[in-house]
Amino acid sequence: MSGVYIISAPSGSGKSTLVDRVRQIVPSLKFSISYTTRAHRGDEQNGREYFFVSRAEFEEMIRKDEFLEYANVFGNYYGTARRFLREAEEEGKDLLLDIDVQGAAQIKAKIPDAVSIFVLPPNRQELEKRLRTRSLDAEEVIQRRLVTASREIEKYDKYDYILVNDRLEESIDALKSILLAERRKRSGAQAQGQRSADETNLMAKAERCRLSNVRERLQPILASFEKTAAPGGR
Repeated sequence: MSGVYIISAPSGSGKSTLVDRVRQIVPSLKFSISYTTRAHRGDEQNGREYFFVSRAEFEEMIRKDEFLEYANVFGNYYGTARRFLREAEEEGKDLLLDIDVQGAAQIKAKIPDAVSIFVLPPNRQELEKRLRTRSLDAEEVIQRRLVTASREIEKYDKYDYILVNDRLEESIDALKSILLAERRKRSGAQAQGQRSADETNLMAKAERCRLSNVRERLQPILASFEKTAAPGGR
């Protein structure tokens, strides 16, 4: 059985960069590209950021039960096709899912052993700065994304690990450690007394990001997002 890793984050948290980088350094990972009915943005390419399909095509996939999870967000469908899990198992790889909190809840309900990771920005101010720096969205959209972020962040305690993305290289290393540590545990790796120094260091880095070990650090971040929120989006 392949391992399943779920990564969620508010838009602008740097999740895509983290995922892209970790895919280059962690072997045997299969990345699931979501299907969507929304229009292309910027230089997005079909089959790279998303599979762009018509509403009729998406709904036909729903009727055929081809999705592990899907949601209708702000009038557009987004979903993860079952075939990615099947292909990962056939290839002997783990499956990495980049999905929002709605999709994550659906996956956890179907695959309880899936490992979930929530990426947070350092605070609301930094998230707003990142959204503006991207220069992709109108002011109305930026404000909507900030409100959406507040709602998504309320779900942080549903995740196994929390990764605060304040220093990119450190965050990449932490994400890599989580993926590899969970892979070692799933494969029945050596007991603590038999681990090498590198393995012990790897497991320690992952544990520092576990929800139970970061609650205190999260308090000022959560406080910065304490605003009226609305339903989330991708």
